[in-house]
Amino acid sequence: MPAYKYTLKDGKTTRWYANFYFTDWTGEKKHICKRGFKTQREAKEYERSFLDQQNNTSDILFSSLVENYLEDMSHRLKPTTMANKRNIIETKLLPYFGSQKVCDIDTIKVRKWQNELMSYRDQDGNPFSQTYLKTINNQLSAIMNYATAHYRLPANPCRVAGSMGKSKAEEMNIWTQAQYEQFSAAIQKSSVKLAFDILFYTGMRSGELLALTPADILPSRRIDINKNYAKLNGEELFLEPKTPKAKRCISIPEFLYDDIMGYVSKLYGIGKGDRIFYFTKSALDKEIKVNAAKAGLPTIRVHDLRHSHASMLIEMGFAPLEIADRLGHESVKTTLDTYSHLYPDKDQHLANRLNQFRRAAPEEENP
Repeated sequence: MPAYKYTLKDGKTTRWYANFYFTDWTGEKKHICKRGFKTQREAKEYERSFLDQQNNTSDILFSSLVENYLEDMSHRLKPTTMANKRNIIETKLLPYFGSQKVCDIDTIKVRKWQNELMSYRDQDGNPFSQTYLKTINNQLSAIMNYATAHYRLPANPCRVAGSMGKSKAEEMNIWTQAQYEQFSAAIQKSSVKLAFDILFYTGMRSGELLALTPADILPSRRIDINKNYAKLNGEELFLEPKTPKAKRCISIPEFLYDDIMGYVSKLYGIGKGDRIFYFTKSALDKEIKVNAAKAGLPTIRVHDLRHSHASMLIEMGFAPLEIADRLGHESVKTTLDTYSHLYPDKDQHLANRLNQFRRAAPEEENP
């Protein structure tokens, strides 16, 4: 792994460059020359890392596998999803496994990594949430699955090591309709009040709300949910909905339709394709905290308004399939898995109805 020294134009400053050949995935031999390294060690490390990424066996370093994995996934996943992946990988996976070969990461190492994360406490003594631990573990498992599929890793050690965390929180923070109206009454900004009203009375995701345009508000008192808004590294993005079912058209109550149309009519010069709300998700996060405190209510997340809407529909007696369609869940199983704990008395209610039906049935006459 040679590295070569050269002098810059000033005649004094020296730098190093890496110069080598490799065979790419098509079988073509290619030449690499990379300049600008301050030390010979940096130049050699670049060559070693680059060639390691061309390795298609489990002898590859975890850090090199990750680079290949992220490059591959970047063509298949949304930018926002990729940003979340990168954050978890860079802060929770690479510090532990980055310098290890993939084939050397066994179940014991995975368990020790899990134990360290489960033992973590922040400066206030709080651990990572169970759902966050599950998300982190799923990411490591996804990378190891990638290695088994494409880098000849015999088995995913995460499967044998077992999982950590939980797929959903034990408790779900929601507001009742009365609590929400108390919160809404405390809001002074008309745009913020309308935004939260839409979230609570439609169950819409915040990204779907922020992507709304006048063209999405239909005369039939329905909202056409067809895109998702996100801001990443200062760039505004309009993305495809999360899943095929997330692209949906939902009916809204008359009062909400009138409020939306009244608000839009006051927006001077707004076009059919312009966004109705020009604040950000972080602004919504701040507003819900401030106005919840003002209203004397327990603070919940913006996304919990979606859960609150689902809870309200359950109390009103709507079936899981109807709720799944309204929320844009890919299947009714998602709805039941998420909100099954909100149905504690439904089975008893069913039994009571059967009992009433049996008592009301006319008795057969004896022959």
